[in-house]
Amino acid sequence: MLDNLNWWEIGVLLLLALLIFGDRLPNVISDGLRLVRNLRAMARNATGDLSRELGTDIQLEDLHPKAFIRKHLLSEEDEQAIRKPLQSVYDDLRADVTGVHEELKGVADRIDPRAAARKGTATSTASAPAPAPRPSYDDAT
Repeated sequence: MLDNLNWWEIGVLLLLALLIFGDRLPNVISDGLRLVRNLRAMARNATGDLSRELGTDIQLEDLHPKAFIRKHLLSEEDEQAIRKPLQSVYDDLRADVTGVHEELKGVADRIDPRAAARKGTATSTASAPAPAPRPSYDDAT
Protein backbone atom coordinates (compact mmCIF):
# COMPACT_ATOMS: atom_id res chain seq x y z
CA MET A 1 0.00 0.00 0.00
CA LEU A 2 2.84 2.39 0.78
CA ASP A 3 5.14 1.09 -1.96
CA ASN A 4 5.30 4.40 -3.81
CA LEU A 5 6.29 6.44 -0.73
CA ASN A 6 9.91 6.98 0.20
CA TRP A 7 11.24 7.28 3.76
CA TRP A 8 11.06 11.08 3.81
CA GLU A 9 7.39 11.09 2.83
CA ILE A 10 6.55 8.45 5.45
CA GLY A 11 8.40 10.50 8.08
CA VAL A 12 6.49 13.65 7.11
CA LEU A 13 3.18 11.74 7.32
CA LEU A 14 4.08 10.43 10.79
CA LEU A 15 5.08 13.91 11.95
CA LEU A 16 1.85 15.33 10.54
CA ALA A 17 -0.18 12.62 12.30
CA LEU A 18 1.64 13.39 15.55
CA LEU A 19 0.87 17.10 15.18
CA ILE A 20 -2.81 16.49 14.39
CA PHE A 21 -3.58 13.83 16.99
CA GLY A 22 -0.92 14.63 19.59
CA ASP A 23 -1.13 12.41 22.66
CA ARG A 24 -4.15 10.58 21.22
CA LEU A 25 -2.11 9.07 18.34
CA PRO A 26 -1.60 5.62 19.99
CA ASN A 27 -5.35 5.42 20.70
CA VAL A 28 -6.20 6.40 17.11
CA ILE A 29 -3.80 3.75 15.75
CA SER A 30 -5.23 1.04 17.99
CA ASP A 31 -8.80 2.02 17.02
CA GLY A 32 -7.87 1.83 13.34
CA LEU A 33 -6.26 -1.60 13.75
CA ARG A 34 -9.29 -2.83 15.70
CA LEU A 35 -11.55 -1.62 12.87
CA VAL A 36 -9.47 -3.51 10.28
CA ARG A 37 -9.54 -6.69 12.41
CA ASN A 38 -13.33 -6.41 12.81
CA LEU A 39 -13.82 -5.95 9.06
CA ARG A 40 -11.68 -9.02 8.32
CA ALA A 41 -13.60 -11.07 10.88
CA MET A 42 -16.90 -9.96 9.35
CA ALA A 43 -15.71 -10.98 5.87
CA ARG A 44 -14.56 -14.38 7.17
CA ASN A 45 -17.88 -14.93 8.94
CA ALA A 46 -19.84 -13.95 5.83
CA THR A 47 -17.89 -16.34 3.60
CA GLY A 48 -18.23 -19.09 6.23
CA ASP A 49 -21.99 -18.57 6.43
CA LEU A 50 -22.29 -18.55 2.65
CA SER A 51 -20.20 -21.72 2.38
CA ARG A 52 -22.42 -23.50 4.89
CA GLU A 53 -25.60 -22.36 3.14
CA LEU A 54 -24.45 -23.37 -0.34
CA GLY A 55 -22.62 -26.49 0.77
CA THR A 56 -19.40 -25.63 -1.09
CA ASP A 57 -16.06 -24.15 -0.12
CA ILE A 58 -16.09 -20.44 -0.97
CA GLN A 59 -13.15 -18.06 -0.67
CA LEU A 60 -13.43 -14.29 -0.42
CA GLU A 61 -12.17 -13.94 -4.02
CA ASP A 62 -15.02 -16.16 -5.21
CA LEU A 63 -17.64 -13.59 -4.23
CA HIS A 64 -17.14 -11.69 -7.48
CA PRO A 65 -20.18 -12.62 -9.61
CA LYS A 66 -18.18 -13.78 -12.66
CA ALA A 67 -15.81 -15.90 -10.58
CA PHE A 68 -18.71 -17.33 -8.58
CA ILE A 69 -20.64 -18.41 -11.67
CA ARG A 70 -17.55 -19.76 -13.38
CA LYS A 71 -16.43 -21.80 -10.38
CA HIS A 72 -19.67 -23.03 -8.84
CA LEU A 73 -22.41 -23.04 -11.46
CA LEU A 74 -20.75 -23.83 -14.81
CA SER A 75 -18.83 -26.91 -15.69
CA GLU A 76 -15.89 -26.70 -18.09
CA GLU A 77 -18.03 -28.15 -20.89
CA ASP A 78 -20.72 -25.52 -20.31
CA GLU A 79 -18.15 -22.74 -20.36
CA GLN A 80 -16.64 -24.03 -23.63
CA ALA A 81 -20.14 -24.32 -25.15
CA ILE A 82 -20.81 -20.68 -24.28
CA ARG A 83 -17.44 -19.47 -25.59
CA LYS A 84 -17.43 -21.46 -28.86
CA PRO A 85 -19.89 -19.31 -30.90
CA LEU A 86 -18.42 -16.11 -29.54
CA GLN A 87 -14.86 -17.22 -30.31
CA SER A 88 -15.60 -17.61 -34.02
CA VAL A 89 -17.19 -14.15 -34.12
CA TYR A 90 -14.15 -12.74 -32.31
CA ASP A 91 -11.74 -14.42 -34.74
CA ASP A 92 -13.68 -13.10 -37.77
CA LEU A 93 -13.79 -9.59 -36.34
CA ARG A 94 -10.08 -9.67 -35.53
CA ALA A 95 -9.24 -10.78 -39.08
CA ASP A 96 -11.39 -7.99 -40.55
CA VAL A 97 -9.84 -5.34 -38.31
CA THR A 98 -6.34 -6.56 -39.15
CA GLY A 99 -7.14 -6.39 -42.88
CA VAL A 100 -8.52 -2.85 -42.59
CA HIS A 101 -5.50 -1.80 -40.55
CA GLU A 102 -3.10 -3.14 -43.18
CA GLU A 103 -5.03 -1.40 -45.97
CA LEU A 104 -5.01 1.92 -44.11
CA LYS A 105 -1.31 1.58 -43.44
CA GLY A 106 -0.68 0.97 -47.15
CA VAL A 107 -2.74 4.01 -48.15
CA ALA A 108 -0.94 6.17 -45.58
CA ASP A 109 2.43 4.99 -46.90
CA ARG A 110 1.47 5.84 -50.48
CA ILE A 111 0.22 9.30 -49.50
CA ASP A 112 3.04 10.32 -47.15
CA PRO A 113 6.43 10.41 -48.94
CA ARG A 114 8.26 10.68 -45.61
CA ALA A 115 6.94 7.28 -44.54
CA ALA A 116 8.22 5.75 -47.76
CA ALA A 117 11.63 7.41 -47.23
CA ARG A 118 11.84 5.95 -43.73
CA LYS A 119 11.19 2.48 -45.07
CA GLY A 120 13.93 2.82 -47.66
CA THR A 121 11.60 2.80 -50.64
CA ALA A 122 11.93 6.49 -51.33
CA THR A 123 10.99 7.78 -54.70
CA SER A 124 13.71 9.33 -56.78
CA THR A 125 14.57 12.90 -55.87
CA ALA A 126 14.32 13.95 -59.50
CA SER A 127 10.57 13.32 -59.59
CA ALA A 128 9.89 15.20 -56.38
CA PRO A 129 10.62 18.93 -56.47
CA ALA A 130 12.93 20.24 -53.81
CA PRO A 131 11.30 22.56 -51.32
CA ALA A 132 11.94 26.24 -51.90
CA PRO A 133 14.35 27.81 -49.43
CA ARG A 134 12.69 29.97 -46.84
CA PRO A 135 13.71 33.58 -46.80
CA SER A 136 15.27 34.63 -43.54
CA TYR A 137 14.11 37.61 -41.55
CA ASP A 138 17.32 39.44 -42.38
CA ASP A 139 16.68 39.05 -46.13
CA ALA A 140 13.17 40.46 -45.79
CA THR A 141 14.28 43.63 -44.01
